[in-house]
Amino acid sequence: MKVNTKPYIGQHCESTATGTLLGQIGVNLSEPMLFGLGEGLSFIIWNMKIMGFPFIGGRVKTDLLTANIARNLGLKLIVKETSSTTKAWQEVKELLDSGKAVGLKLDCYCLEYFTHPIHFAGHYVAILGYDDKNAFLVDTKQQGSEVTSSLESLEKARNEKGPMSSRNLYYIIEKNGEITSLKDAIVAAIRSNTKAYLNPPIKNLGYKGIAKASEEIIKWFDRSKDIKTEFAASAMIMERAGTGGALFRNLYRDFLKEAYELTGNQTIGEAHRAFVAIARSWSEIIALFEKVAETGDRAYVLQASEKLKALSNEEKSAVQILAAV
Repeated sequence: MKVNTKPYIGQHCESTATGTLLGQIGVNLSEPMLFGLGEGLSFIIWNMKIMGFPFIGGRVKTDLLTANIARNLGLKLIVKETSSTTKAWQEVKELLDSGKAVGLKLDCYCLEYFTHPIHFAGHYVAILGYDDKNAFLVDTKQQGSEVTSSLESLEKARNEKGPMSSRNLYYIIEKNGEITSLKDAIVAAIRSNTKAYLNPPIKNLGYKGIAKASEEIIKWFDRSKDIKTEFAASAMIMERAGTGGALFRNLYRDFLKEAYELTGNQTIGEAHRAFVAIARSWSEIIALFEKVAETGDRAYVLQASEKLKALSNEEKSAVQILAAV
């Protein structure tokens, strides 16, 4: 069986999965708008001994994007987890049988359609149906959009442990009365996102995290035993791993453009112009990471470090503009 709903075509996994669920209840929004309503703008540099190299991320942590979208639009989000794989599938199966599309959080490493699998337990898909052997999923455009994986692989993916994992998490979204007007939702999302970005609880986050990254990438280069692989992988993650390019700044730039066109708010328009330059700068930093991987030349790391220092101030200033919305 298969739920009769249109798959969302997106670049980022969580917005793609959630966009599919939203479409089923008649909420059809662009991916940049979903990212903005989800208060997605953030930054993190994260390094642990078990990691081969530091992780540089540009969005809010997993699970929050969908929760923020639902809150800002006045929708009902139902999220469940269970340690039982049998119960996890039975509950999802019942929802599918009732005609509901379901969002799943899992480790993409186990999914058979991934041609270059890595362990990442913060991946999202929507499931639209199943047969005796396979699950019919919606993933990002770059993974094929409408894809199929065996029920056995899906069970493993949902039950994997590790960083960012959840216990067989699934979710559905329902209307909860009248949907909040898009203009009001935009303003609420911007205010909440700017407050979180400008007041990071630790120095690894927000504009402070970007400044910290400017120092950490030099240390990383100096101790790395595989500069080519590590810097190339980091560049790929920042540019192409579901970020929409430029570490999610392209998505946020386009959200601000759409938000300005809908609201006519001049402050949002001013911030959009700032993010046009910011997104371009992130692309330049990613290109420098690629140069580091190609040449092993420390000079490119130092250039990237200086650009990150400048970007920390640029993003802080741009988000301060938005805080006045």
